[in-house]
Order: sequence, then structure tokens, then C-alpha cells
Amino acid sequence: MVKLTRIYTRGGDRGETSLGDGSRVGKDALRVDAYGDVDEANAAIGLARLHAAGRLDETLARIQNDLFDLGADLCTPEAEGSTRERLRVTDPQVTWLESEIDRVNAALAPLESFILPGGAAAAAFLHQARTVTRRAERRVVALAREEVVSEAAIRYINRLSDLLFVLAREANDNGGRDVLWKPGANR
Repeated sequence: MVKLTRIYTRGGDRGETSLGDGSRVGKDALRVDAYGDVDEANAAIGLARLHAAGRLDETLARIQNDLFDLGADLCTPEAEGSTRERLRVTDPQVTWLESEIDRVNAALAPLESFILPGGAAAAAFLHQARTVTRRAERRVVALAREEVVSEAAIRYINRLSDLLFVLAREANDNGGRDVLWKPGANR
């Protein structure tokens, strides 16, 4: 368990921060951007939870915890020859997302058009969380082009946006309250 006794350290006053392995990087480093965007996605999910109950709330709570695992994974670079075990996202976490996508999607009305973010409050916030998650995914992919990132971490963030999409539809009465895009409607 992590124990925080001080909230500020003054260590970042010169524009640097510590990674999980103790190394220092600029606060604008791609790795910091990646786990920062994951943190923002987590916060957006927290807002969606204000409008969630039951199984949806439980699902989102699990995801929030997993996003902290993902943040820990991303903030700790892979080190060759390191014998210290690091917290990494695992394939079973990705598999759980896939099973949730399949479970939720099976009950949804078929898609007849692209969906505009909206409908019920929970759905709107889930769509916002989905778009933030997609941005986080772009940052993680960009980081993976420059440095080693676990494949499970990339798969996790990709599947998460898909799950948030179907959860938003579920929150919209299983798609019944989805706001559909009408191409060229205002020409």
C-alpha cells in the first residue's frame, strides 16, 4: 500500500518530476503526458459515477482501480536486468474488459447511425470519459513508439474506450435514448 505523509515535496518546482523508478524527467515528458491523460480519464469516470448505481457503479469502480494500475505501469519505465517486480497491467485485466463489452453489447439495440454524446447524464459523462480515454490511448501509443510500453497496457486502454462506449449506450436505456447523428441534417 502507498502511504503519503506529505502532499508537496517542492521537487517539481523546477519543472521535473520523479518516475516510479526514481529517475527524474521533465513534467512535459511524453511518459508524464501518457499517465497524466490516464489520470484525467480516471477523473472523468469519477464524474460518470456520480450518475451511476448498482452494477454500472461497481464496473466503473473496478476500472478506476485498474487505471491506477495502468498509471503505475506507465510511470515506471522498463529496466533491463532489473530484478525488482513492478506493477504492470495484465492480460486478465484486458480479458475482463472484453467480457464486459460482450456482456453489455449483447443487450443493446443495434446501431442505426453514429451516436452523439448525450442522452442520460450517466451516458453523457461516459461519452466524455470515452473521449478522454481515446486521447490517453493516443499518448500511450506515441510513448510506445519512443520507449518500451507493455502490450497489455496498450490493449487495456484501447478496450477501455470500447467498454465506455457500450456502457454509455446501456445507460441510455440500452440504446433506446441514444442521440443519433443525422448526416447533413442542417444543410
